[in-house]
This record gives sequence, structure tokens and C-alpha cells, in this order.
Amino acid sequence: MELPVWFEVATFVGLTVLLLADLAIVARRPHEPSIKEAGLWVSFYISLALLFGVLMLAFTNTTYATEFYAGWLTEYSLSVDNLFVFVIIMARFQVPRKFQQEALMIGIIIALVLRGIFILLGAVVIERFVWVFYIFGVFLIYTAFNLVRHRDDDEDYEENAFIRRMRKILPITQDYHGAKIRVTENGKKMWTPMIVVILALGTTDLIFALDSIPAIFGLTREPFIVFTANVFALMGLRQLYFLLGGLLKRLVYLSLGLAVILAFIGVKLIMEAIHENQLPFAGEREPIESIPEIPIWLSLSIILGVLIIATVASLLKTRGQIATPGPPDIDQETAQSVATGGPEAAAKAEARIADEPDEDRTRR
Repeated sequence: MELPVWFEVATFVGLTVLLLADLAIVARRPHEPSIKEAGLWVSFYISLALLFGVLMLAFTNTTYATEFYAGWLTEYSLSVDNLFVFVIIMARFQVPRKFQQEALMIGIIIALVLRGIFILLGAVVIERFVWVFYIFGVFLIYTAFNLVRHRDDDEDYEENAFIRRMRKILPITQDYHGAKIRVTENGKKMWTPMIVVILALGTTDLIFALDSIPAIFGLTREPFIVFTANVFALMGLRQLYFLLGGLLKRLVYLSLGLAVILAFIGVKLIMEAIHENQLPFAGEREPIESIPEIPIWLSLSIILGVLIIATVASLLKTRGQIATPGPPDIDQETAQSVATGGPEAAAKAEARIADEPDEDRTRR
């Protein structure tokens, strides 16, 4: 069964209107959202994703709806992992709190555009070369291994190479000028530090996409589902940043859970590639029926189960710690010692934030 064209068009129009409205709200009144405001927005976006899955079930079929939920859960959990790196970026560049929301929003929009391009390219490649699943599978398993390996890595990282290059070639002011990225100072056009922050957020998410896009293609081959799962995962991420606060310090096993999920999807991709039995040098071949395809309902169950176990284990490990809601905050020493790109950086950030003494987490 093919997805109805009218359903796809209506979805894209609705999501575009929603994102533009969200951007207009942020641009009109830059501020640090209250706990209540952030909570309401996060609840709204999660409810919207759940409702969209129900609509997919009503207008398409159970398989597409299950694929969407599995993809959304995977992307959402990876996006939460992004927040550990976003915390590092905000602290490293000392972004004023009331302007962090706008920086996050623009960074997320850049991420959506870049991910859209990745998804289109991925869909074309997979349609023509099914054997690329071998590469995707091995890459995801390698990423899962690195997530575990870098958790306790004490090596200091250098800043994102792209950002270092931008710092050298762009004339940048010393101070922020509100949420502006371009100003005139002493008669000369200058960029503000906000442009570096936005580029750091966008390029960091792009690095995450190198893992998340192959992962979701392991759950569905429908580009529409891949894209909508990404959009719904990123929408509300800005408000979630201002809501999680001290809870980030307690999610000590999140990266381990994500490593299990990525490894599982990597194995699933390799099994699908073997089942398809197509190789670039062997011509058309018959599928190997003895190699089973993992059904999507089982994938969804495993993903949901791993996330629940990782969350419960994290909370049990850190029981007794107070996790107050609000924007996360870390000291400059921690911010300067962690990389700002990729899941491995998120794993290291998770470990560093978890180990940071509560008394050192002072508000700026």
C-alpha cells in the first residue's frame, strides 16, 4: 500500500505552518520559558506525534503507523542525547539565557533542512543499492561501540573544526547584541558570537544525523515516514532543553541504552541485506529466505523496552539526587573539556555532567 498523496501534502503543509508559527513566537518575544510553559509545549508536541501515528493508522495501515512510532522513538531518544551537547555549547559560548531559545530554534531549523537533504539522498541510494545496508549496519554497530567506549574517556577534545574555521575567517564582536547575528560596530559590519552558536548547533546535529538517518532507514524505507519522524522528534526539543534541567544529570545510562538500540538496528540492517542477497558485483540474485526479517512490531517493542530499562536504571542509580526542572547549567571547566559533535561527544558529556558536583552547578 502506498501512502495517500493528499495525506503527505496535508502533513507537510501542517508541519510547515506549525514550525513558522513557533519561529514567529520565539522571534517576537525572546525569553527563558517558565517550567510551566516548557512543560505545556513538550506535552503538546508529544501528543501531536502520538496523534499523527493514530492518523497514519486510520488512513494507511498498521505497518506504517508502527514504523512511524519506532522511528519517532528512536529519533526522539537520540535527540534527547543531543541535549547533552547543546548544554555544552550554551555553556562554552556563555549564551545569555533569554537568547538561548532563539539560538536553539534556528539551529533546529538548520538541522531539519540538512536532515531533509540527507533523507532524500539516502532514499535514492537505498532504492538503487540495497547492499548499502551492509555499510549502514556496520557503521551503526561501530557507533554503538564508540558510545560505550567514550563514556569514561578523559581525553580533552578540540572544538569542531568547522567552527574553528569560522572563527578565523569571520569578523566577530566580543559581546552578544541581543539575538542578532549581524551588527554594525564602529562603522564596520560584524558578526556576533550568536552566529558561531547557531553554526555549532546545526553542525553538531548534522553529525548526529550521520547515525540517526541510517538508523531510521533500518526501521522503514518510506522517506515520508523517515522525515516526519525526524520533524516530530526535533519539534519540542527546544522546550525540552528548558524543562529537563537537573534530570539530565540523572540520565546516566541513556547513552548505553542508545548504544544497544543502534547495535540492534545495525544487526537488523545486516540481516535485511543478507536476506535481500544483492551485491554490487554479483548481479540479480534470489533472496535468502532462511535469513528472517525482524518484524517492525518486534523492533518497536525492543526500542521501547530498552529506553524504559535505561531510564529506570538511571533513576535507580541516582536515587536520592534532587532533579529540579529548569534549564541545565554546568561550569566552564566542564564545558571546555568536552567535544561538541557526534554521539560519542554526547556520551562523554553525559558522563561529565553526571559526575559534576551539585554545588558546582551554579547559575549564571
